[in-house]
Amino acid sequence: MKKDSNTRFPDRSGMIWYFMKGSVRYFLAAILFAALVSFLDMVSPKIITFTVDSVIGDDAPAVSPFILSWIERAGGVGYLKTHLLLLALLIAAIGVGAALFRYLFRVNNARGAETLVERMRNTLFGHIMYLPYTWLGENSTGDIIQRCTSDVQTVRRFVAEQLTSLVRTVVLIVMALGFMLSVDRRVTLASAAFIPVVMGYSLFFHMKIGGEFKKADEEEGVLSTIAQENLTGVRVVRAFGREIYERDRFEKQNDRYTGVWVRLIRLMSMFWSSGDVVTGLQVLTVISLSASYCVHGTMTAGEFIAMVAYNQMLIWPVRRLGRVISEMSKAGVAVDRLRYIMNAEKEKDPEDAVEPPLDGDIVFDHVSFSYDGKETGEVLHDVSFTIPSGSTIGILGGTGSGKSTLLYLLLRLYELPPENGHITIGGTDIRRIRAGYLRENLGIVLQEPFLFSKTLSENIAIASPAAQEDAVRYAARIAQVDDAIESFTKGYDTFVGERGVTLSGGQKQRTAIAQMLIRKPPVMIFDDSLSAVDADTDRRIRTSLRESIASSTVILVAHRITTLMSADKIIVLDRGRIAEEGTHNELIEKDGIYRTIFELQKAGLAEEVS
Repeated sequence: MKKDSNTRFPDRSGMIWYFMKGSVRYFLAAILFAALVSFLDMVSPKIITFTVDSVIGDDAPAVSPFILSWIERAGGVGYLKTHLLLLALLIAAIGVGAALFRYLFRVNNARGAETLVERMRNTLFGHIMYLPYTWLGENSTGDIIQRCTSDVQTVRRFVAEQLTSLVRTVVLIVMALGFMLSVDRRVTLASAAFIPVVMGYSLFFHMKIGGEFKKADEEEGVLSTIAQENLTGVRVVRAFGREIYERDRFEKQNDRYTGVWVRLIRLMSMFWSSGDVVTGLQVLTVISLSASYCVHGTMTAGEFIAMVAYNQMLIWPVRRLGRVISEMSKAGVAVDRLRYIMNAEKEKDPEDAVEPPLDGDIVFDHVSFSYDGKETGEVLHDVSFTIPSGSTIGILGGTGSGKSTLLYLLLRLYELPPENGHITIGGTDIRRIRAGYLRENLGIVLQEPFLFSKTLSENIAIASPAAQEDAVRYAARIAQVDDAIESFTKGYDTFVGERGVTLSGGQKQRTAIAQMLIRKPPVMIFDDSLSAVDADTDRRIRTSLRESIASSTVILVAHRITTLMSADKIIVLDRGRIAEEGTHNELIEKDGIYRTIFELQKAGLAEEVS
């Protein structure tokens, strides 16, 4: 990946160190205890060699003067010959110490790993919450979830299981080679000759594994997206009898994902099998040479035991080092996928962002907009109109006419380029208004509202957690959903399933209206949010709204003329342009789009009545 000096994390190591804040001390402690374990593991074979050759046998102690002085203080070799239990207790004590340090290593390593994962998850989630709406639209939810779960675990495993053991591995290799050299240089060099072989095939597989793991990660993201879409859209799948089609689609993608992993496992199997062959040859070489030297009298029995033991200790860290190299492929891919999220730029307010009163006139001044930034793909073209403070404006238009785009621009979910016009509230350009403040004061109810897995009371008060029960019920009565809620066995304590699946479409819309009303924003936007209620309920909601929010500015987007006809002004959009505007009576007198739609809906209503 090309480095960019403007990105937050231009390289992998920078992001890893950022995530490790708070967990470094645990990993450092784990490395220290791992080094102590390695040292104690290396001491035992030396004691065994001394016992076999000098205590049980008659060879002179092959130890340093410092160690020899301690032996003399303990009574000398002669004393130890009659008190072998002391040497056994010493080895046992070393074993207990190694066990204690190994425990402390694992505890600190685990604490460091879990602290790292906690920080990674919190940071990623917090960052995603402030990413632009456009970014979230360009990236599938399933893939984002996969990055924040599977990729996070991959990084955790590498840091906790591979990176922290790297120091211990290096220490073990150095110590093992050092102790082996003190026994026999020839056997040591023969054993060490296999280390570059292990490094060589590890680097080879490192390059192969990285590409396959990236494919596996991407295929898992697609699989997660399919599963997420079907679980959240289960009612649509059932309603259209798409179970077999969706199952086949899932199975096809799962086959692709499985195929990639089979190839990856084949590579990993070749990697470990190669390691088994090289390790076997290394063990065979060391045992054969040591046995030969022992037979010819150039190596003692104790040295033979020590050499074999040290070689066994050397095998694991060398292979571990090779595994670290291969696992870097997986970790590198995972880190890059997380960097993609962390380097996505958050929404930014200008340094001089303001928080003005938002109860003034709303003005769209020559607004043009396209999602791809090209004139040929314009969704809105030179749109200009004014919404006086406290008035109600209706917006009518066919699919793709730009109705929702107008609202998203007003909420700054999409940023309007400076050369594409201006949107002002009370004379202040919304680009200068702090985005969070703007959205807090512009309430919106979508055509397909989203309800969380909470009670109805909690869902209504979700934007105002401090709201009292009376306020919740008042908002529900204005939204004409109070009677429906009271009809449930648990009333306002009724638990709403994921995305509100336990409620009808009309009940969800009315709950979402109550959700907005409890905030009492100065600007209220209804994006075709009465489409799922019947005409009588629509009328009662509009009447109740007029009586309770007379001072608020209301923007009604709808396809139903009866919803819009009482608005102070109605704007008709056609292909991103204002085709007509005026009151209901003024538009009826014109022979235009509005009148045509009105006549069609009127005729349809008459047929239903008859």
